[in-house]
Amino acid sequence: MTYPTYFEALDHRQLLKDYPIGDAFTARYRAMSRDELFAIQDAQFRRLMERGWQVPFYRRLWGEKGIEPGDIRGLADIGKLPVYDKSDLMASIAEYPPYGDFHGMGDPATRAPTIFHTTSGTTGKPQTLMFGPKGREVGNLLVGRMYRWMGLEPSDVVHSVYGHGMINGGHYIREAVTHFTNSVFLSAGTGIETRSVNQVRLMADFGVTTIVGFVDYIRKLAETAEAEGLFDQIDIRMIIGHLGTEDRASTEAAWHGAKAYDWYGVGDTGTIAGEGPERDGMYVWEDAQFLELLDVDTGEPVGPGGTGDMVVTCLYKDDIAPCIRFNTHDVTHELDGRGEIVFKRIAGFKGRSDNMVKLRGINVFPHAIGAIIENRSDLTGEYVCHLRRDASQKDTMTVTLESRGGSDRGELVETLRRGLGVEVDVVLVEPGGTAKATEIDTRQKPLRLIDERGL
Repeated sequence: MTYPTYFEALDHRQLLKDYPIGDAFTARYRAMSRDELFAIQDAQFRRLMERGWQVPFYRRLWGEKGIEPGDIRGLADIGKLPVYDKSDLMASIAEYPPYGDFHGMGDPATRAPTIFHTTSGTTGKPQTLMFGPKGREVGNLLVGRMYRWMGLEPSDVVHSVYGHGMINGGHYIREAVTHFTNSVFLSAGTGIETRSVNQVRLMADFGVTTIVGFVDYIRKLAETAEAEGLFDQIDIRMIIGHLGTEDRASTEAAWHGAKAYDWYGVGDTGTIAGEGPERDGMYVWEDAQFLELLDVDTGEPVGPGGTGDMVVTCLYKDDIAPCIRFNTHDVTHELDGRGEIVFKRIAGFKGRSDNMVKLRGINVFPHAIGAIIENRSDLTGEYVCHLRRDASQKDTMTVTLESRGGSDRGELVETLRRGLGVEVDVVLVEPGGTAKATEIDTRQKPLRLIDERGL
């Protein structure tokens, strides 16, 4: 039987022309105007919509709103389309098992190869993730391009603590580094895949210079390296992770002065934004991603400086599983002014709107606690929140903090009250005391909120 292979399904030279990397990337987008950028986005969006109308999921989603193909003439009309989120994808899978009807794969004998993974399941049941060759390789390129702009060099040895197995993260980060940088890559994985003590020994043995992954576990590895007395053999210069609301200073200090860089993305979309070398906000990769910020309650675009849900359209993903107005439910705001290149900048991940807790009329993002306690020497920086509802139907939140000793519980209650805008209870435990609840040793993203209300 004859059918297309992965490498025949994609023109890699054209890919590098459309999405340049290295010096070609910065040269193009330093000189470009916003109008020129919009023209690039609009052309991609028109192609994407043609593909979208071929996919049953979108025909149903848009048809239910009375939208016909001629109603959407270009990117300026994107606001007419409904948003969707993970719950819609999971409903699609339930109705059309096992993959759902949002992928548009077509006949196995003639379709392009399909890459299949799942999410980590941090916010619920793992979701299927599907990619065609173009969607996969552009997503890989965006990460490799970002790493290189941050300062990753061919001489670097990259240690990845992203998970593997069915989870997408570790696989596509490995592909990004090996396909689009000349750095050596170590697929260490999580603490379950490779024990923490073995990970720091790998760093020492192979001269690791860069760590990539989620900073919660990266900081834990620093403690392991200290305990093993290996810092005289380890010289980390870069940490590329997901800092979220937390201050990078403690992460850098834990690794003896390494520079930490922040970036943001989700499984469905790949990388959406990341810092440049100046580390002044995260640039949205606007030649490939169209990002809208919509009000959490109304779904309308937020005003300048306003905080909203990140709704993403992958302009390049026009082969398998197109992504058109996907609501990540992750919250951020746009920064003022222009940075080094034409792309707009966002502040980064501030929390999840679907994890937002309303206590006595105040919106509380549990992830904000990390920034509040970050630089305290008496705390490890690890925490977990338990949300409960008492007999009078009043919601309360208890924050469990790991203390190295000498912490004043009353003072911490007041610190969190000022930082969050509402009073919460505080429980202090010894270092490592939150690990069972957060599952930091087994999950890519530790749990920070445990809802015990039984809703």
